[in-house]
Amino acid sequence: MAEELFSEFRHQIEEMRLIPSGGGVFEVEVDGQLIFSKKKLERHAEEGEVVRLMKEAVQ
Repeated sequence: MAEELFSEFRHQIEEMRLIPSGGGVFEVEVDGQLIFSKKKLERHAEEGEVVRLMKEAVQ
């Protein structure tokens, strides 16, 4: 997914950090705003969901 995000947004992002964690936590933030949380939603992201949310967040 990191590769997909970088490919899609490489001209718009200044920094992208991947922070390994345990317990099945997967969260995505844009400018400090949480846009997806597997833990909070209790489900995996659907195909294309995180990219769509990123597009909404950076517009």
